[in-house]
Amino acid sequence: MSKLLPLPPRTENGLVDLETIKVMKALAIAHRNLAELKGYAEVVPNKNILINALTLNESKDSSAIENIITTHDELFAAMASNKRLLGAPKEVLNYKEAIWHGVGLIKAKGFLSTNMIVEIQEIIEGNKAGIRRQGGTILMNEQTGEVVYRPPETESEIRDLMANLEQYMNDSDDEIDPLIKLAAIHYQFESIHPFYDGNGRTGRIINILYLVLNELLDTPILYLSKYILENRPDYYRLLQEVRTQKVWTDWIIYMLKGISEMSVYSLKQLKSINLLIEEITKAINEVLPKIYSKELVELIFSEFYNRISSVEKGLNVTRKTASNYLTQLATAGFLEVETKGREKVYINKRLIEIVKE
Repeated sequence: MSKLLPLPPRTENGLVDLETIKVMKALAIAHRNLAELKGYAEVVPNKNILINALTLNESKDSSAIENIITTHDELFAAMASNKRLLGAPKEVLNYKEAIWHGVGLIKAKGFLSTNMIVEIQEIIEGNKAGIRRQGGTILMNEQTGEVVYRPPETESEIRDLMANLEQYMNDSDDEIDPLIKLAAIHYQFESIHPFYDGNGRTGRIINILYLVLNELLDTPILYLSKYILENRPDYYRLLQEVRTQKVWTDWIIYMLKGISEMSVYSLKQLKSINLLIEEITKAINEVLPKIYSKELVELIFSEFYNRISSVEKGLNVTRKTASNYLTQLATAGFLEVETKGREKVYINKRLIEIVKE
């Protein structure tokens, strides 16, 4: 297998033509769907509530690609728990935290660097192992056990390739469309495989950060992990075909199709959740006018499992008042109540149903 070359994509004979006719057709569709998603997200109320729901799904699906499996119900319970988290729910929620940390860095600094990527991986993995300092890492076919790829071995080679990747990500003067570059960046990062663990999840966070960096999205509402999870054999096959045969067109089209399909999916989910919020807002105002407030509605949609203490703190009311609010909401059917240990939790089941779709 040939040595991993720096970006822009090239073979031993020169630069690769990334803008083939097939790619440009797929690119137009991806841009159209992504622009529609961005436009809706910019004007819709309750934006943060909607983003929170999508981010949870991304965290779950991206972790599932790495065989870190958990259910929505386990995640909702973990998010509402005061106990120390362990196992798959902890890893999924670490990923969610890493997304938001990365977005904060992009917004503050206006670029994406190797050091920022290291910070994101540290949150995902919960350690400070950093860039690989030794070789021996291999990627294997899960079914056959065959070694399919050996990433760069030495720390100096890895750091040189990461420096090149950093330059490529932040160079806006090369006239290559950012969505095409995203496909090249994702391939390159996964092939460098710079960390001992967490490369796949870190790479998928880089995807969303790159869209935000290039102002194709203002907020992290488009995720490719669901698409990759549902098309995993093609994902690994096409990555390998770039490595072994330099077949870039099919790989880029795969990623553009993912952006297009997930833009449509995310828009549908955003609209469904927003419609539900509008419906519940109106209904609470009509059925429970004495306790209704915009802030109360936003609070019960900000969390999937609500506790008396969260309402008490969120609305700055007494514990008795918070308990009264949640009891009335449950009695009227807006929330469902369950006992978890010594405490009652009030569950927004209709929101959960949409997120699970």
